[in-house]
Amino acid sequence: MSESRQPDRLAPIEVRDRADALRAAAMFRTLAASVTIRGIPLDLASTAVIEIAQNMVTHAGGGTIELSVVTDDAGRTGVRVHAEDHGPGIEDLDSALQEGFSSSGGLGLGLPGVYRLMDEVEIVSKATTGTVVTMVKWAPA
Repeated sequence: MSESRQPDRLAPIEVRDRADALRAAAMFRTLAASVTIRGIPLDLASTAVIEIAQNMVTHAGGGTIELSVVTDDAGRTGVRVHAEDHGPGIEDLDSALQEGFSSSGGLGLGLPGVYRLMDEVEIVSKATTGTVVTMVKWAPA
């Protein structure tokens, strides 16, 4: 991720069910709007937050999402989403990032879609520690 200073953080959001996933997306929308992310980019980025939160519920039984405002070296401001679970990890991350791949019978559009909807995405997943997804949506210049 390319942010340069310590971010302003909100309290962690415990995600255990669909309602928590929607709450995390609503909190993301509020924070993103405060840094002038609006309209369709805001709607699309909110969808990515719901996708990651729902994946934590479905595949790991839940997890934690932290939202923060970040600024990079060029002075851009955005919102960082740090999602972490302690589930079994993503067995084959390369496959999971391919459209059409699903380990749960879905359409297989989720993780590939997250990469299209956010400006930066990093996924680290290990069977012994779970999965960490860090995403950033930058405000328009």
